[in-house]
Amino acid sequence: MKWRQQWEVDGALKDWVPPEVLQKFHPSGTSGYDKDGAPVIVVPFAGLDVIGILHSACRQDMIRMTIKVLEHNLALAAKTGENQVVVIFDMEGFNLRQYAWRPAAEVVISLIQMYEANYPEILKACYIINAPRVFAIAFNVIKKFLNEYTLGKIQIFKSDPKKWKPALLSNITPENLPKHYGGSLTDPDGNPRYATVVKMGGKVPKSYYTKNMETPENGPKKEYIKAVVKKGHKLTLDYIVAEEGCFLRWDFRTEGHDIRFGVTMRDENGLNSPVVRHRRVAAHQIDESGVVACQAPATYTITFDNTYSMMRSKTIHYCIFVTPPLEKLNILPTDEETQKMSTPDNTPEDIQSEKSSSAGEVEVH
Repeated sequence: MKWRQQWEVDGALKDWVPPEVLQKFHPSGTSGYDKDGAPVIVVPFAGLDVIGILHSACRQDMIRMTIKVLEHNLALAAKTGENQVVVIFDMEGFNLRQYAWRPAAEVVISLIQMYEANYPEILKACYIINAPRVFAIAFNVIKKFLNEYTLGKIQIFKSDPKKWKPALLSNITPENLPKHYGGSLTDPDGNPRYATVVKMGGKVPKSYYTKNMETPENGPKKEYIKAVVKKGHKLTLDYIVAEEGCFLRWDFRTEGHDIRFGVTMRDENGLNSPVVRHRRVAAHQIDESGVVACQAPATYTITFDNTYSMMRSKTIHYCIFVTPPLEKLNILPTDEETQKMSTPDNTPEDIQSEKSSSAGEVEVH
């Protein structure tokens, strides 16, 4: 296949050594096999600091790492006469905020596109457990890139071990599953997460960050606008959203003092509704960032409110924009890109999969 040649899957990639940041902070591990001999991959997804990784390695390294993990597990499957894998995504502690950074969202979509295009039907079962409510927002975007076969293999559970542990144990014996997930595997020190095998990931230290990592492949450097909000006044900024699937994204900081911040929406009928409650934000202590999925057509108004301060003007630095729908992206690498990359380094309920192939949906029961 041309794709396997481009990425040298059967050649140089086998000897490729991932950057240290991926070796230490890429969360995943194979805990054992299911009852039929399919490898069980555990992914503590909340441990994926995609922003930190993309500041320390490039998008192509993340894709290489994913290919390497899949190829390794398919090789394990072949030894037992299988050709599929089982995946457990643990979404405990999942935070949608980091995916407001467009390169982070793009790399996830890129990995999904790569998987669907080149590893069709290798998924035997996928258990997404401990899914918080905000996960529904992410999944509504992601499922647009998944085919019906993949959707039919997914089971999603909220944070109720009484629901998801029996589901896991119905197909995986305890001796092939970390104790944290209902199995019997532990580390020598008794850690029930089996972290010596299933890497937890975690926050990437800034000492790993590479200078000038902001390139055309992972997004332009942020450009901040400086503004002074006079004492007793407010600054309002309007953003028109013309199509469904867009996101309003903001990042700002203040100099020395807090400021009141909020977001409202005016729909096509002229009705106003709050999106982010107006509140005082200590953006002089830590940058404030966020993202909301937008309705369309509508006008979103961001307000920096200093009317409560009659003594001080406030200086702010902000970066705000509307991102287009992710499904319009075509972010798989081109032939030219892959040629450059050929040399290494440079009350909870469960949501069950709907079996109807015509629908290809994952629904709530």
